[in-house]
Amino acid sequence: MILLKTVSIRGATTVVINDKDEIIEATKELLNTIEEENNLIKKNVICILFSSTKDLNTEYPAKAARLLGYTQCGLMCLNEMNVKDSINKCIRIMILYQDSFIEQKDVKHIYLKGARTLRPDLNK
Repeated sequence: MILLKTVSIRGATTVVINDKDEIIEATKELLNTIEEENNLIKKNVICILFSSTKDLNTEYPAKAARLLGYTQCGLMCLNEMNVKDSINKCIRIMILYQDSFIEQKDVKHIYLKGARTLRPDLNK
């Protein structure tokens, strides 16, 4: 019997303008970087939750995941909470991933572009 472990992988990025292509490309870049840094296998992804700030409304970030081949997992897009003075034009993701080798302590969370300010502890 193989014991599978479930971990969560977080990440975020920003875009400059509220544009369909920019949202897709930024989300693809984020997903590809997370996949590479964590050696993910697509079939082991349980689901991906996407949130975006209210100023991004021209495309669903989940569309980028489908374009990258994430077709056998659940995808859901949500609005990020509207917190005063928070980061703008931001896309955040949380991946639930199952594997027999990965440990939560070894996960590499990825924050790109303006979203790096959300996790300064990771930029050391």
